[in-house]
Amino acid sequence: MPEVRFDSAAGRSLQIISVLACACSLAGCVTSGTVVATAPTRNTVATPTALAPSSQYMIASLPPRPAVQPHFRPAHAKPTGVANGGAKSFDGVASYYSEGAQVATGAPYNPEGLTAAHRSLPLGTRVKVSDPKTGRSVIVTINDRGPYVKGRVLDLSVGAARALGIDAAKGLGRVHGEVM
Repeated sequence: MPEVRFDSAAGRSLQIISVLACACSLAGCVTSGTVVATAPTRNTVATPTALAPSSQYMIASLPPRPAVQPHFRPAHAKPTGVANGGAKSFDGVASYYSEGAQVATGAPYNPEGLTAAHRSLPLGTRVKVSDPKTGRSVIVTINDRGPYVKGRVLDLSVGAARALGIDAAKGLGRVHGEVM
């Protein structure tokens, strides 16, 4: 092997670095006999081995999320104004609906519940609905979207319509709503 001469300081540094690199690579090949435990990765699940092979495991999971309905707000569905220190209020015709399998929140429709459908209020909003003629009022929770008939402001459940005294033959009544 030919001999390499290093006359400068840079050459000397290169020689030291190459010797250190060889030493480090050789040190990685040597085992000390010590066992090093490593932590399992996040996706690994430890399964007990002491249980009988016929045992079954059941993994609990979250229920599926309800389908999110698109935000629907036709051009004619605008709040009538702001009243009572920032609470939105509206006036108009309300109808009621007696059939349905599921509402927009994913829950089954309960005709006797005090619920309503509104086009643009967030789901879960509580609204005080009152009949101006009789003075009756009821607090409903918005859990669905609608009504999709022009000129109507709310679709009430049967229980809420009954509490307000809306005429069952007509199915319609004038109401005043106030977001709580």
